Amino acid sequence: MKWYGKVGFIETVERDDRPGVWVKQATEREYVGDLIRNTSKWSHNDNGTNDDININNQISVLSDPYLFNSIHSIRYIEFRGTFWDVTGIDVQYPRLIISLGGVYNGETA
Repeated sequence: MKWYGKVGFIETVERDDRPGVWVKQATEREYVGDLIRNTSKWSHNDNGTNDDININNQISVLSDPYLFNSIHSIRYIEFRGTFWDVTGIDVQYPRLIISLGGVYNGETA
């Protein structure tokens, strides 16, 4: 199955207007890939709150120079309209096999 969506990168950068002050900066780029594993599971909570869903999907993306050189800052992927945490990256050059977990709740671009 084909996949098309955003890959989110979070990097720590120094502010131009305030030298010595570092902030997190989110950027996104769009990529095309293949969905190679598509599974999900519910994480049941005993405290009465809503259950969480985790997907255990893997997406194979053909890497470009930017993606390959920014592996360390990949934090989330858009899949079916939701941003998901990246839980692991397997480098199989020229492809990256990106594993997803729970819903991403951090900064986005």
